[in-house]
Amino acid sequence: MAKIVRSTYPAAFSIGLLILIYAIIFFLSEQIFNIPISAFSENKSVYLGMFLVSTAVMIMILILWEEFLFPIKLREVNGGMIFHNHRNKLKTQLMIYFFIPVIFVFIYFNYQGQLNLIRFAIVAAICIILPLLEKLASGVKNYNDFLRLTNEEIEYKDNDLEGRYQVKDIQTVTIITHERAVTHQIELLFKDNSKVTIDLHDMELEEYYTAIHSYIYLHYRHMLKEVELED
Repeated sequence: MAKIVRSTYPAAFSIGLLILIYAIIFFLSEQIFNIPISAFSENKSVYLGMFLVSTAVMIMILILWEEFLFPIKLREVNGGMIFHNHRNKLKTQLMIYFFIPVIFVFIYFNYQGQLNLIRFAIVAAICIILPLLEKLASGVKNYNDFLRLTNEEIEYKDNDLEGRYQVKDIQTVTIITHERAVTHQIELLFKDNSKVTIDLHDMELEEYYTAIHSYIYLHYRHMLKEVELED
């Protein structure tokens, strides 16, 4: 059974806040069009344009502000826990993301001569580029990354490295923390004195740091070395 690590906002709060944000964006979106407000009654199609711009901005917000739509859950597997990139979340984000460029292309070709091109280009660039850089590119890059912790094995995969190790072969487990004392890396020292460092910060596992720390403390406590704090 999955355990929720980070839940979404309560439905009533989410709906109310999204309506408020949408109304503000809709009101401000008229600045993209070179049509005076007094002339809107003669150019009613501008309302559709404002609706589409607001929708594109809202999609961007939903991708960046994940707490609206995407709970984070832990999944038990083979007597332990697996922590991995949120694949269903990423697929949903990609699916709704592609509506953003489609919307702006539609607006550009259907409202030529009615647009303030500089403002339109700025808003379009922000909505298209920001989610790609902030969330989607990193998610795709780390799509297959995971960390699996059980009483018998530790297994992981990141962009460049992967490994599967028997707990009985490990001498010490060191949790290396960085900013705000959250788990950042895990260092495994084996009985043959070889070492492996698992870089969690390269694996899109930020939401799991506390849960990973707790699991290691509970299940590998007999091997746990004093936590090291690095700047």
